[in-house]
Amino acid sequence: MDRPQRYAITLPGPPGRHGPPEVVVVHLTSAYTAAGEPVYADGAAAFRVAIEEEVARPLTALPGPGRHTCLHAVPLP
Repeated sequence: MDRPQRYAITLPGPPGRHGPPEVVVVHLTSAYTAAGEPVYADGAAAFRVAIEEEVARPLTALPGPGRHTCLHAVPLP
């Protein structure tokens, strides 16, 4: 099965502020994690994640407060 080339990652809004979530599109890179997982990154390569099924694990710190260790990932065509 072919690996999706890009995903939409949903970042939650600021805690306690009822702000809307932010959606970031990440693309498959040529990099791999130490465990051999492919790395996906946004256009600026500032936000990097490893994705397994529909769960994205951030490899870089997320912008804003809070620390999320798993995020929803949706494959894009």
